[in-house]
Formats: sequence, structure tokens, C-alpha cells
Amino acid sequence: MNKIKKIAVIISCSLAPIAANAAVLPSTQTDSQWYKDSAKLVSDKTQQSTPTKAKNVILFVGDGMGVSTLTAARIFEGQQQAGNQGGEENFLSFEQFPKTALVKTYNTNQQTPDSAGTMTAMATGVKSKAGVLSVSDTSLRANCLSSKGNELITLVDLANAKGLSTGVVSTARITHATPAATYANSPERNWEADSNLPDEALANECRDIAYQLVMRDESDALTVALGGGRRNFIPQDTTDGEGKTGRRADGVDLTQAWTDNLSNSAYVWDKAGFDAIDVSATDHLLGLFNSSHMQYEAERLDDVAGEPSLTEMTTKSIELLNKNDDGYLLVVESGRIDHAHHAGNAYRAMMDTVELSNAVRAAVENTNPEETLIMVTADHSHVFTIAGYPKRGNPILGLVHGIDGNVTIAKDGKPYTTVGYTNGPGAVVGIRDDLSSVDTQDKEFKQQALVPTSSETHAGEDITLHAMGPGSDLVQGVMEQNVIYHIINQAQELGGTKY
Repeated sequence: MNKIKKIAVIISCSLAPIAANAAVLPSTQTDSQWYKDSAKLVSDKTQQSTPTKAKNVILFVGDGMGVSTLTAARIFEGQQQAGNQGGEENFLSFEQFPKTALVKTYNTNQQTPDSAGTMTAMATGVKSKAGVLSVSDTSLRANCLSSKGNELITLVDLANAKGLSTGVVSTARITHATPAATYANSPERNWEADSNLPDEALANECRDIAYQLVMRDESDALTVALGGGRRNFIPQDTTDGEGKTGRRADGVDLTQAWTDNLSNSAYVWDKAGFDAIDVSATDHLLGLFNSSHMQYEAERLDDVAGEPSLTEMTTKSIELLNKNDDGYLLVVESGRIDHAHHAGNAYRAMMDTVELSNAVRAAVENTNPEETLIMVTADHSHVFTIAGYPKRGNPILGLVHGIDGNVTIAKDGKPYTTVGYTNGPGAVVGIRDDLSSVDTQDKEFKQQALVPTSSETHAGEDITLHAMGPGSDLVQGVMEQNVIYHIINQAQELGGTKY
């Protein structure tokens, strides 16, 4: 008989009764910590069951957080912690969620997607074109008239209509594609302020994204909106607290409109104002912490006026949203993972991914797992690679060293790094740079790339979806990206579809 068929696991967390004639594994096998830990994990999973209905939902989106980014970031984090053998055995917080699936990310018109189309799929249940926000793909990009009548209802709209509280958080501009798709309808992701609107859009009364965020009826207003992008909310002749001018041509100060139009509302723009918010007295909070995108996590503490971390914004949002006994929907984006990858800079991408993991951990610690569905995913991947045969514990951002400890040399006689990009600004036309004396772990280092492009590109492979809490049992297999909407819709019974 085949040896594998004869073996039964004889340990305390056995999954099934052991047959009388079952073979006994050697102690060198069953005493291994690898063996014990993995057997316990499987045993624990067989005991799990979750309710189907969720009072609250938190959807985390790591922009550009592909599988290779997760792998590198978990090693990056592990190598900075005491007790890790090499970093490889580390897990990001959400990688230990009980449910996981793969998600296809293509847009209806692009094999490799953009963030507008991918977040539209998650927010509306409908795949659409690259560059458009929560409008159907019958719309023409950047054509206002074609989008009229093709607007899609988002999860935020449905949650507001049900009386739930809603929040959107991002380290990018809050009017950027991913957060904007949750609350705005636009045939062009770049229409962030009215000064971005072409004459055709103005003539057909399309509204810019910042306007759509603020100028909602109170019953349909966001409870929390935190991120960057202050310039899109203030007039062109106004200078903000950090010395940057606005971009609104209509003269409207939307930060003032927020506090004027909504009861018990507050607007903050720096860390001190954020920290001073009285949650008990605030029902609507707008925080815009930079003129454009917020700082990378690597530079956040150097910001002139100070910025809250993604973890702090997530925690504060949950505090505010928890005031509604009927529940809430919160979307949190770590937007700058994507920007670091576009710049060919793995260090900053790793830092922002680890901070997303911290924010997810904080959400788990501040919610009831029996009533809160927490999902963590990405909108798309990047052409970020992990290559060579580095030894266990080799610095993930370092040069490749083999198990003999020696630097691995390529065919051109030069060393190379473990991580790199298929394309991007780190590519060299002609002879490749010699990295022998370069600190490739410095935060400013741009990883080498194969194809020279001004900006590294997205990738088209599947990304992951991790989930815990009510409704998470639906997260399994390989799914279309728009299924995420339907899982949330069903878990919270938002009423967007009859099931």
C-alpha cells in the first residue's frame, strides 16, 4: 500500500478518529513545530461557522496590493521584529483571517485594469470601463452627456438609504479614483474639482467629485470622510493652513459647506484638530490632511501640520460610526501602496502595506466579530516580482545572497536584488547598473526594472480577498470582482438585489 495512504495523524488536535491499524508517525515529524501549528490550524478551521447577516461591514482596499506585495511586506515586517527566524514565517494581520478567495480584476475594456473601474465593480456590483466612476460601461469616458441615465447606485447609497452610517477613508486624495467610486458618479476619474471639468461637462451639468461628496442631503451624507485632496474643496484664491492654494473655480468653499449644511459637523485639516475631535458631539466629520495625497507612512511624521496614520483614521471612524445602533458601512483605502509601486520604490510600498495591516488589526480589536464583516482586498496588482534564490532571512530589499552566504552574480557579472519590477523608472537603457556598493534598502532606492517606462504599470493577475465575520463564508474560490458588492449587499441586507 502507498505509504501516504497508510499514515494517520496522531496528535492532540486530530481531525478524525484514528483507525485501529493506523500507522504512527515518527516523533521527529509530529514534534516539529511546523507540524503542530499547521495541524492545529486545520483543526481550528473545521470548528468555524459564521452567521450570515452583518450589522457592520468594513472593506479595506490596499491599492495595488498584489500577491507579491503581500509576500514581500510580510517578510519586510517580520524582519523588523524580534523572534522571527527570517521574516518568511510572519503573517500580516489579515492573512490569518479564516476565509480567502482570489479575485479577477479586469475592466470591461482593459485586460490590465485601473482603479476607477475596479472599485466601481466592488462598489456597484457591475464591471465597467477604466477611468469611469460608478457609471455603466455604455458611458463614454470623459463625456458627461453619455453618462446621464447610466449612473449606478453604490453600496454607500444603499447603506445611507437603510439608515446606516457610512464612512470613506483614504491616504490618497479622498476624491481619487478608489474612494470616489464609493460615493460619486462620473464618466471621468480626473474630474476631482470643478476646474477639471471641460465645457461639455459644464454645459450638461455634470458635477465634480468633491462637490458630490459634500453637497448631499443630510440623510444621504457620509458620516466620516478622511483623507487628502484639500485643494479640490477650496477656492483658487484661498490658501490653506500649509500654504497651498485651492483649485475650485466656482468660488465655493466646500469645507465650509460641510459644516454649514450638516448638523453636529466638523472639519479638520491637521493632526491636532483630528486628535481634538469630540466623538460624542460630532455626527459628521470631514478631514482633509494634505493639499494632494497624504504622506507616505515613511514620511508621515515629518509632515508640516501633522497627519493621522491610517490606523488612527480607521479607529476614529469606527468610534463615530458606532454611535448608530443600526450599524455602518466603512471603506478604508491604503492608497499610496500604488503610488510607491508606480515610482518603482518598494520600500515605501512595504511601509504602507504594513500600516494597512496595522489598521486592519485595530479594526478587529475595536469591533465585535459576531456582528462585523471585515474584508481586505486590493483593486489590482503591480508588475512587482520576487526573484532569485536568496537564503532564508535574506533582507527582502537587499541583494540576493545564496545559502552559501555569497552574493549571487548574474550573467553580466553584477549582483541583483530580490525584488524588482518588469517595467518602471528604475530601468536603464543599455548597460545595467552595478549595485555592489549601493544601499538597496534605502527608502529612496528605485528597484531595477526590465522595461524603461516613466511610471511602473499595474498588472493583470488576480488579487486576494480575505474575510472574517458574518457573511464571510461566501468568500471562496475564484470570483469576479463585482461579487464583493453582492457579498456585502447580502450580508447587510441593503436591498439592492432580491436574493
